[in-house]
Amino acid sequence: MLLQFFTALRDAKVPVTLKEYLVLLGAMEHDLPGKSVEEFYFLSRTALVKDETHLDRFDRVFGTVFKGLETVGEAVEAVPIPEEWLRKLAEKYLTEEEKAQLQALGWDKLFETLKQRLAEQKGRHQGGSKWIGTGGTSPFGAYGYNPEGIRIGQDGNRNFRAVKVWDRRDFRDLDDDAEIGARTMRLALRRLRRFARTGAADELDLDGTIRASARQGYIDVKMRPERRNAVKVLLFLDVGGSMDWHIEQAQALFSAARSEFKHLVHFYFHNCVYEGVWTENARRHEARTPLIDVIRTYGSDYRLVFVGDASMSPYEIAVPGGSVEHWNEEPGAAWLGRLLDHFHEAAWLNPVPETHWGYTQSIGMVQRLMAGRMFPLTLEGLDSAARSLVR
Repeated sequence: MLLQFFTALRDAKVPVTLKEYLVLLGAMEHDLPGKSVEEFYFLSRTALVKDETHLDRFDRVFGTVFKGLETVGEAVEAVPIPEEWLRKLAEKYLTEEEKAQLQALGWDKLFETLKQRLAEQKGRHQGGSKWIGTGGTSPFGAYGYNPEGIRIGQDGNRNFRAVKVWDRRDFRDLDDDAEIGARTMRLALRRLRRFARTGAADELDLDGTIRASARQGYIDVKMRPERRNAVKVLLFLDVGGSMDWHIEQAQALFSAARSEFKHLVHFYFHNCVYEGVWTENARRHEARTPLIDVIRTYGSDYRLVFVGDASMSPYEIAVPGGSVEHWNEEPGAAWLGRLLDHFHEAAWLNPVPETHWGYTQSIGMVQRLMAGRMFPLTLEGLDSAARSLVR
């Protein structure tokens, strides 16, 4: 029942930590409340509630979980604590006020300090604010909190604050068979069409056959090349990280584009384009295509379309070495500028709701680099993007 109480408090948004739960269990083992339910109420409230603004929620949860309880003994059960919870003990809980007091080191100071720590530190560290470790407020390590840091050895994002990730991450290719919303997206993309007859003459020309047969006096079958959409599209897709939240939208667009355009070439990137892009996420570390080769290979008649949330550290756009995953010699803005100089018709489709763009600095930076050609990944946004690309 105590375990149920703990999870119910968490579900009610009372910020109870595992450490506090263990404190309560320790107090119960020493029989501090005796058999009194009232004493148990005050003990648990003291151990679990840190802020008086949560007292009402605590009371409601307590009344629901322990309704009809006559003795404290009924609340104590020998329930094993999940191993995952025990590992979470290393993670430090910070209030919003405590988070606000932490200061970012800044780009240059961050890397200078990391070099110093690597030279000085000889062993594992946990829970502090200085060394490379886990669960603290140090800008280096895993499972802690810092407004700007280097993530080392952590399984996935927690606070989306890392400016570098010292780890190898694997992404999945987008599924071009996805049908969720693909049909309506295909309809929106049809504005981006300019038909031409290309290829071999393998389609029956019915009108031409009738005219020729009438002239010749016998059946004279005429063939013609198939009529296809002549618009060429170069599609750059952001994958991994915060784009995982928008995977269904991105897959639907990818599926629609594959159906709609004969001349479609796609590449993947992460957060911002740099010197290399790739076509298969499983081989992105081994089989990259230099971006300069993309510019040299595809003519300026291609329409350039980016799909990404543009949500990243501003360093990734503005400074050399800013990429979260590798050391880039030139900033992302330089490579984005080269693409836009070559491909004159370009648009950026953003799955983040347009009303939220103003809250993310990097989205504003990309908007300026795109000269305002950023559109929401909605049907209306697709329609506007298509209009801008066929001017």
